[in-house]
Amino acid sequence: MKLAYMSGFLALLMVTTAMAEDTPQPLFDFTGADAAKDWQAVNDGVMGGVSEGKFKITDKKTMEFFGTLSLKNNGGFASVRTKAKKLGLEMEDTLIARVRGDGREFSLNLYLNTQRIAFSYRAMVQTKKDEWIDVRVPLDKFEATWFGRVVKDAGAAKPEEVNALGFLLSDKKAGPFKMEVEWIKVLRAGASK
Repeated sequence: MKLAYMSGFLALLMVTTAMAEDTPQPLFDFTGADAAKDWQAVNDGVMGGVSEGKFKITDKKTMEFFGTLSLKNNGGFASVRTKAKKLGLEMEDTLIARVRGDGREFSLNLYLNTQRIAFSYRAMVQTKKDEWIDVRVPLDKFEATWFGRVVKDAGAAKPEEVNALGFLLSDKKAGPFKMEVEWIKVLRAGASK
């Protein structure tokens, strides 16, 4: 009787452990009272443009990224990103973000602690108008970009160097935009995808 109980307990422990490994770990959500403090808007005004991108934490505990994209003065981008801090990413991790957009194409960006200006790793996110979707991007699928152009032969992002992430709009379509983010999680390397 004891043996059957113990093997049943061990089987349950193994299933629970496997399930925990398969569960994405939260990186950012917007449920805390100070959820906005880790985020900032960065727009093309840093280069003379006049796009207006803002964010707010909603009553539904999501982050809403919104504003107006302008192509004037050689502008054309608006972004929201985390302030610099170590994110603890690992090789073969997959980022997962739950977003609801307006049908425009945004990018999910990874920023590194580097001297290179306007350098990031990017993965495109095609939103569906007013529909929640889960975007899943393995770290090795992000493309290196510099001033919005793909950098060939830059190699994959080194997870230990990633110190910020965020969303950017630069689809060359002037006008209002809006995207809502419920959370951003990481699926650890080795967990089933």
